[in-house]
Amino acid sequence: MYQYIDEYLNFLAIEKGLSLNTLEAYSRDINRYSEFMESKGITNVKNIMSDDIISYLGTLRKSGLTANSVNRALAALRGFNKYLIRESIIEENPIANIELAKVWMRLPDTLSKDEINHLLEQPDLKAHLGIRDKAMLELLYATGIRVTELISLTVNSINWHVGYLIVVGKGSKERIVPIGKPAIDCLTRYLQEGRKKLMKGKRSHVLFVNRSGHGLTRQGFWKIVKKYATKGGLLKKIHPHTFRHSFATHLLDGGADLRSVQVMLGHSDIATTQIYTHISRERLKDIHRKYHPRG
Repeated sequence: MYQYIDEYLNFLAIEKGLSLNTLEAYSRDINRYSEFMESKGITNVKNIMSDDIISYLGTLRKSGLTANSVNRALAALRGFNKYLIRESIIEENPIANIELAKVWMRLPDTLSKDEINHLLEQPDLKAHLGIRDKAMLELLYATGIRVTELISLTVNSINWHVGYLIVVGKGSKERIVPIGKPAIDCLTRYLQEGRKKLMKGKRSHVLFVNRSGHGLTRQGFWKIVKKYATKGGLLKKIHPHTFRHSFATHLLDGGADLRSVQVMLGHSDIATTQIYTHISRERLKDIHRKYHPRG
């Protein structure tokens, strides 16, 4: 079984071009599955039946995993078994009729436009780090990119003439996202003033650097965000996707179409983007309850 797992992971890496993080997640899920089957005395993938897989998924739930985590494990197994059929290793898919666990959809947390503006006003533009922080926050809100994508940007990621960003997202897929004048202005000032001082004569293609001239980490960036949230007195919990969720929600509230938002966020499936339409509906309900005499 492990031979087929290695071949499948190589297939995902070479032919599908999946990222290292995604490959590691698939590897963990499928190897955990194979270990479970071995504990039941099943070492040949041809001998795995639907009942065995249901038993495995039940074990995952009993171990305390959420429905989302179980569904992710199931998705990994779906792909693995499709590969086995494609390679004529098995004839029937034992997972074909197994349904996803029910997941209660939790709407993502967002900041209002006023809260975003207040947060963006917190960096001290008299300091080099403040100029950098302002540019990062403005760019994050202007584009909706992921934090990992933000800290991976290079100086060449920006097209200054047209005003857009070239982003390398999940699976090493490139997408183009418009930036907007406020973010462009902040980036220009950062490159002219803040970055030069932080680099101290060093050379690097990384766009956003720390006081030592090296690239930022996710943890380092979020310490910066939390610092400004505390400074601005924001009571809402800030997490890695807060700016991304706010970006998408504010676009849809302003009349943007779902397909355009999907492209800018880099979602491969529009169903992932549709969660933001639920946020808008919830907001409409709140407005109706607040302002209608029979609300």
